[in-house]
Order: sequence, then structure tokens, then C-alpha cells
Amino acid sequence: MFYTLTLNPAIDANSYANNIKINEVNRTKNSHYSSNGKGINVSKVLKAFNIESKVLGLFGGFTGKYIIKDLNENGIDTIPVIIDKDTRINYFVSFDENEIKFVDEGPSIDRKYLNEIISIIEKLEDGDYLSINGSLPKNVSKEFYDEIFQSVLNKNINVILDISSSHLKSLLKYNPILIKPNFEELSDIFNFTLQSENDVIESLKTVNSMGAKNILLTDGENGMYFMNGNEIYKCNSPKINFLSSACCGDASLAAFLANFLNNESIENSLKYSAATGANVAEHAGIGPLDKVEEYIKKVKVKKIWQK
Repeated sequence: MFYTLTLNPAIDANSYANNIKINEVNRTKNSHYSSNGKGINVSKVLKAFNIESKVLGLFGGFTGKYIIKDLNENGIDTIPVIIDKDTRINYFVSFDENEIKFVDEGPSIDRKYLNEIISIIEKLEDGDYLSINGSLPKNVSKEFYDEIFQSVLNKNINVILDISSSHLKSLLKYNPILIKPNFEELSDIFNFTLQSENDVIESLKTVNSMGAKNILLTDGENGMYFMNGNEIYKCNSPKINFLSSACCGDASLAAFLANFLNNESIENSLKYSAATGANVAEHAGIGPLDKVEEYIKKVKVKKIWQK
């Protein structure tokens, strides 16, 4: 079974405006609300590729109930830990070709709820996949990631990491099956300078040697790289009518996993990843994923390094 973990979920509110003026009333239109959180997005896109998953997470208040209801209505099972505070709401306002993002920090989490999460994870079975995605709640120590890994050390659990925490570097000692940094995260967390393709190659080789079995490195409209220890691939991103960056990275990860874990080739997995991320960027939220097959034809994958 595939599980996704979102410790700081949200409702995303996407709206549109003709322009934005400071200290004036700004009218928005076509508002769209969606259950969100990086692991939740991964589960949604896995579902679109016919991969079943279960959402683990912390949910509270009317906003938490909305997310659980929305997921269940869309055929995605949840294993919620119900907290005593409201789940957060994020706001995204698009105007002209710009986007303003207001991302709430979310509620503080009592230790008892974290213990419930660990208890659930301890029940995972050999061969299960656990994708840990997104930020920690504001009062939760980065060492909680270590607690998660330590809770499954005696089992064959395939852990995937898509986190922006500086602690990612330390977590590589647990040998996650895959990590998905973007260019900024790779540079900041590992102190790399990424000014050339050779810089990228050497950086991916270093991160692999530190313990990451596979690395999916995303670079927005510039495409992505993939490294499995023996080879490094690069692919472009299709040109699209950009609307919002929300959910793009999560969708790219899920599309890659849906194909990669079904024993598709690296080339095909990357093509679906890039095409899906591009299609999502045209919508508020994940959208209908109706142009993925079309955009695949515009993606070129090439091997740029081999051991």
C-alpha cells in the first residue's frame, strides 16, 4: 500500500483579480477551493493514474472536516488524526501574469497527536511506501522526521521525502528510496552552486553518495533531472499558458512515482512527470489533467551521465 503523510495540510483558496492596488478594496472572481497539502496532492494525482493510496495527517476544525470529506468523496481513503485546532487556509491571487501567495503557518500541535501519527506509521507493513511531504507544523521539531524513520527501521518501508527542511541532509543516512528537491532547495540545503549542467551532475552524485537512492530534481519551467546512482537524465518542460505554481511539484512527483513504481522506464516516467506538472500549472489546483498525453509528445529526455 502507498501512504502519504501531510502534517500541515491546508485548504487552498485560489482567486483572480484584474489588478492589485495597495490599501484599496481589490475585487476577486472565480474563486476555487481545494483540499491541499503536498502529500494530499500526491494522493490525488496517484488516484488519477489508478494508484490507490491512503492519506495520513493532522486535521482539525471545519477546515479539517472539509478536507477529509473532499478526499473521501473523490475516492481517497484517509487515516486522520483529529486535532483540537483548525486546519489552515492558504490564499493565492492571480492577476495579469503574476501571482501573490499568502501561506499560513498553521496551528501548533500537541505532542499527543504526534504520538498518534507514530503509532499509525508503526503499523505499516513490509513493502509499503510512505511519502513524507511538506512542512512541519510550527512547533514541531525537525527531529520528528527521525522519529518517523526510527519507527520503521525494523521493516522494509520505502520512504520518499519531499521536504524543504534543512534537516533533509541529515535524513539521507536512512537511505530514502527517493527525494525530490527543487533547484533552490538543493542549493540551500546542501550549499551547492548550480550554475552549469556539470554543477548539477556533481551535486546529484554527491547527494546519492550521502544515502539518497534516487533523486528527482525539479526546476520549474526549465524541466527536471533524475539520478538513480548509475545514470543521470535530463528532460525539458512543455511550454504552456501558466496560471499557478500551486501543486505542480507534487503532481510531478506523483506522476513520476505512478509510472516508476509500475516498472515503466525512467524515460517514460520523466515524460509523464514533466507533462503532468505542466498541465497542472495551467489550472488553479490540480485541474483535470486533460492534456498530459498531448504534452508528453513535447518532452524530450536525454541521458547526460553514466557511471
